[in-house]
Formats: sequence, C-alpha cells, structure tokens
Amino acid sequence: MKLSRKNGLRASAIGALVVSGALVLSACGSDNNSEPAKAGGDKTSAAASNIKCDGAKGQLLAAGSSAQKGAMDLWVKNFQAACAGVEINYQGIGSGGGITKFNQGQVALAGSDSALKEEEVAESKKVCAGGTGVNLPMVGGPIAIGYKLEGVDNLILDAPTLAKIFDNKITKWNDEAITKLNPGAKLPDSTIQAFHRSDESGTTQNLGKYFSVAAPADWKYDPKAKSWPAQKGQAASGSSGVASAVKDTEGSIGYFELSFANANKISTVSLNTGASAPVAATSENASKAIAAAKVKGTGNDVALSLDYGTKAEGAYPLILVTYEIACDKGNKAETLPTLKAFLNYTVSDEGQKILSDAGYAPLPAEIAAKVRAIVPTLS
Repeated sequence: MKLSRKNGLRASAIGALVVSGALVLSACGSDNNSEPAKAGGDKTSAAASNIKCDGAKGQLLAAGSSAQKGAMDLWVKNFQAACAGVEINYQGIGSGGGITKFNQGQVALAGSDSALKEEEVAESKKVCAGGTGVNLPMVGGPIAIGYKLEGVDNLILDAPTLAKIFDNKITKWNDEAITKLNPGAKLPDSTIQAFHRSDESGTTQNLGKYFSVAAPADWKYDPKAKSWPAQKGQAASGSSGVASAVKDTEGSIGYFELSFANANKISTVSLNTGASAPVAATSENASKAIAAAKVKGTGNDVALSLDYGTKAEGAYPLILVTYEIACDKGNKAETLPTLKAFLNYTVSDEGQKILSDAGYAPLPAEIAAKVRAIVPTLS
C-alpha cells in the first residue's frame, strides 16, 4: 500500500531551526493490515552501508508507541542488514504498554508519544541501576482528525467544537457550531460517530493536552491522562484500529497520526486556530509548531514542552513528539552496545534522511544535536 500523498518538508523550510535530514513520524499499528506504507524503498542498501555497528550483537527488545512503529520498521530493517547477527524486536503496543515493560525490566528501549511522568521516572530507577530513564525525542508529526462524511471534503473545526464532539456534547453533524465554521457545506442531520483509543496512548494524551490549552472551558479532564477520560464514544485499539473504524463508518470522526490518514485515504479536518486561515494537517504546518518546542528536561533528559495553543500563521498545533526511553546509566552489559549503536543510527543524518520522503515533521536542529551528544554517553 502506498501513501496517497506526500507532504515532504525540506529543512530549508524553517532554516536553521530544523535538521537537514528530517525526523519523521511514520505512524503504524502493530496488528492491523491498514498500516501506513513503508518509506525508503531501494534506499535500504545504501543506507545500511553507512551504519556503524560498534559492537552491536544479539537481540534487543523494545516496545511502545504504535505511532513510531513504521519508522522503527525502517530503522530496524537497515540496521539488521548492516549488522550481522543483530535482532531488534520492537512491539508497537502503545506508549503505556511500552513504559510498563521498560519499568519492569522486560525491554531495554521504550517508545512513547509523551515524556515520562514523575512517578514513571521514579519507577525507572529500580531497573536503571545507578541511573534513571531519560526521554530522547526521535520522531515528530501532526495528529490528524480524520472523518468520513459523504459530500464534505473540506471540513473546518476549532478546538472547542472538537472537544465537545469527543465529549459527546455535540452529537449531530449539522450542529450550529459546525455549520458556522463550514458555511455552504452540506452537513447532514445525522449522528456523529466519534472514535477514540481503547488502549493507553500518548496520542490520546497529546490530544488532551491540546484541548486543555486550546479549549479549556470545554475539556475538563486531566491533560496527562493516557487512557480515554470521557465516558461515551466508541473505542478501537491502536491508531490503526481507530483509522480503520473511521474509514469503514459513515459519519465518523477520530484521531490518529497523519500517515494513517494518508495510507487509508481518509479526509482530515483543517483547524481554525485563530490565524487568518484554517490550518491543514500537514508535515509542513506541524513543523512550524514543533519548531517552538522548548526543552524542559535537565541533564541527559530531553523532554520537550510543546506549544499546543499557537495561533501562528500556518502552524498546526495538534502535534506530538515521540521519544525513545532508555536508561542513562545501568543498562545491561549484553544489550548496551546494540542500544547505543541503534540509537546513534536513528538520530543520525542518515537515519533521518531515509524517512524524509515520507513527508513528516522535522525536529529543531538544536534538539537533534542534544540527542546525538547524549546517546554515546549511555552506560
């Protein structure tokens, strides 16, 4: 299956703020045949030839974010092609599941769409002997609001209206709030079928953070919640499950990473952010919001603070950044060389470039530089 469109963004789009080789969020579920297509193609051999194995050997277990599963698949394919005898097993089970496995010592690496909470950091110290779990941003991109509504190709919504839809306070497609935002659109008098994640998810958490900032009067739930906090709506497992449900259900709406919308040919909502024009869910527009990210972590932790409330022209504020979570100290000796070599590759220019053609949002150059400096110090 091929992506239906490419939203490629070159680093020159935001100058020195972004990495020359774009980091990419290629969202992909772990158990659904509607996964986004893999990027890279015949570039694999060339990319693999430049990888430094640096003593990598044996098996490395990793798990977590389904949003980065597609990116992981590409990286793993290239890394294993370059490093004989190495097996990297990444399970896209969701951010919450990945963090749980990491803090139980079952995996050496976890993927998460949100930074570790304080209690999760404290828990990580039990498995990171003499150290702690740290957040290393690796992949970024937009969270798309996908919908299926016959005859409506360009739907515009704002944060308060979306919050009410997902909280079951707006239940009809021809509700006044929606019609005001879409004059001239043929909106039916039918029930909105809103889908959310059934599993713990960093994507859900980032959506909640966006609502809490952009629509605080209409979203009263804990913005840190990874489990769906509202009482109603329909649930599906993983981003792949939500995308499949939206694709198959007339009158539906749901949230998932942009590549799911592209792969499944699902229409996406443009956001009325208060800028002069509605903002579409594209990698270019998401990167304008990601460029405003600030580092809130200290030391070897590169947790980011995202600006979900930006009204900058062309900035799509409903974004996420996916982290790799690893021990800064106390890694198992048998997996440490493979862990470091693999992360050195994923954050390298080469690791980024193989994903840039898929068209996802780059991270600020200064953030990538911080991660590149930290990975070799893991011990």
